[in-house]
Amino acid sequence: MGEQERMVEAILFASAEPVTVAELTARMPHGCDPAEALVTLRRRYDGRGVRLVKVGDAWAFRTAPDLGHLMQKETVENRKLSRAAIETLAIVAYHQPVTRTEIEEIRGVAVSRGTVDQLIELEWIRFGRRRMTPGRPVTFVVTEQFLDHFGLESARDLPGMKDLRAAGLLDNRPLHALRQSDEEEPASGQSELFED
Repeated sequence: MGEQERMVEAILFASAEPVTVAELTARMPHGCDPAEALVTLRRRYDGRGVRLVKVGDAWAFRTAPDLGHLMQKETVENRKLSRAAIETLAIVAYHQPVTRTEIEEIRGVAVSRGTVDQLIELEWIRFGRRRMTPGRPVTFVVTEQFLDHFGLESARDLPGMKDLRAAGLLDNRPLHALRQSDEEEPASGQSELFED
């Protein structure tokens, strides 16, 4: 019987999923009685740090309920920001204090509630003062955590246009040249739609 208990213990210990009595019977040598071994093992593990428990019609080792807190592990989850979140964060950083409507005007699209909520949850933006305009809209500003994360003393230390161009993050043509070149290029396929 002691050898049967050892075999059942080994199978259950190595299994990632609970094991049924039928599966134990199929794995063990002919003539073994895993059901009896399970009863004995269950008594042996009673009161220990690990318990033998029945899960549906299967059996598995589980941590004693009063020791579950020892198995908890906190991890830092790195999440990438969506493009919308990055754009919204940049607008808040460079135009603060800024309202949701102003963010939408700059981006050209509506700002979803989830995007703003994510940035608030990360503690990179927070609510600022309300504007003294009709509707008293709330404004958004960057937080100390944002400044700390990016190694800035204040929002004034954010890189300017020259710095961003030097880093290769922006086109090197001046902004007014970009606007002129966009205006000069005719929209392809549009001229035949309108009469002269």
